[in-house]
Amino acid sequence: MFRTFPKGGVHPPEYKISADKKIKTLDVPEQVVVLLNQNLGAPSKALVNKKDKVKVGQKIAEAGGFVSSNIHSPVSGTVLKIDNIIDTSGYKKSAIVINVEGDEWEESIDKSDEIKTEINLSSEEIIDKIKEMGIVGMGGATFPTHVKLSIPKGNTCEYLIINGVECEPFLTSDHRLMLEKGEELIVGVRILMKALKVEKAYIGIERNKPDAIEYLSELCQNTTEDIEVVPLKVKYPQGGEKQLIKAITKREVPSGGLPIHVGVVVQNVGTTLAVYEAVQKNKPLIDRIVTVTGDKVENSGNFLVRIGTSIDKLIEAVGGIPEDTGKIINGGPMMGKAMKISNVPVTKGTSGIVLLSESKSHREEIMPCIKCSRCVNVCPQGLEPYLLMDISKKKMWEEAEKQNNLDCIECGSCSFICPSNRPLLDYIRYGKQNVTALRRSRVKK
Repeated sequence: MFRTFPKGGVHPPEYKISADKKIKTLDVPEQVVVLLNQNLGAPSKALVNKKDKVKVGQKIAEAGGFVSSNIHSPVSGTVLKIDNIIDTSGYKKSAIVINVEGDEWEESIDKSDEIKTEINLSSEEIIDKIKEMGIVGMGGATFPTHVKLSIPKGNTCEYLIINGVECEPFLTSDHRLMLEKGEELIVGVRILMKALKVEKAYIGIERNKPDAIEYLSELCQNTTEDIEVVPLKVKYPQGGEKQLIKAITKREVPSGGLPIHVGVVVQNVGTTLAVYEAVQKNKPLIDRIVTVTGDKVENSGNFLVRIGTSIDKLIEAVGGIPEDTGKIINGGPMMGKAMKISNVPVTKGTSGIVLLSESKSHREEIMPCIKCSRCVNVCPQGLEPYLLMDISKKKMWEEAEKQNNLDCIECGSCSFICPSNRPLLDYIRYGKQNVTALRRSRVKK
């Protein structure tokens, strides 16, 4: 019996075109653009200046607050400038531009292939190391990992859940990571368990990855810790934190609540590997695995790429942009966002680049709501998307707050299922931004 969350969800086509493509290491580029806002929370503060020499792994920016992260140079070379550079949102953000010269690493980083299984640091030392190495959530949210591991007073963590679901269509970077870095991943799970002082961990994986389920299950049998692989039904958004917690533990995160409020911490498999490298290899978060794919891309693949590399370089690696491409999406087609230009840098949160053909990119004509309630039936959060859209159109922000619009996880299931092609998620996002601003204004008063 495969587990899943009980309410809502949809079944978009999977399009796991690159699932069998092994991870390739992309060549180090001639220049990188390292953005200073690579985490949820406050942007980082630059520690280097123009003309400074840097090595791979050197800290070049420090956390700008408690909810922030350090940034390390992904390359060796000379700082060309610190300037405002366009990112995937289309807006200019502060960034450090580095011209690459060779590939000289900090001597403290262990570059060997040896898998280190013995964990020598204490719980507190592990969290400090993760903080120093600039590790953030790599499933897309980019929440600083050390903050997530710092359990607030009055709360207790009972379970660690590792998210290996990867339910977004097209994306396969996590799948390949589990297959090719499984041993390191399990050590990473053990490190996180020690940091949280928990005795039980689960790894959730959808059943469309049977090879990963089998492989990691075998590895878990060789550990002294209680780590269990949980096969899950294929249903989107199975990888949402609240949905994953419900599926595995049957616990429900309350409205406005966090996973820790039900005794759970969730970490992505990419984050878990980065934790292993930080703690066991003293390696900062300077690279990540990115899927580059699309329905008309002939050479889809998964690439290990240095942070700050232009997305254009990734697209070149799969043969360029197909002629009939209608959209280039940062992330998956359900929760990702279309990019205005592709000459923007890879960040810690870049999980995939999807090149969608014109036929799959354009929106159909928007029709009046027919009151079919399909959007209500598929909402995994139990919301009423049609109502939240109408409220947002009328700019009724206090009413939107009362209807719990901030509980929306922006999965896009409502827009996907709507027979009238209504832009439900667009308006709900708009409403969430304004409700958040409303709450901030109250705090200032």
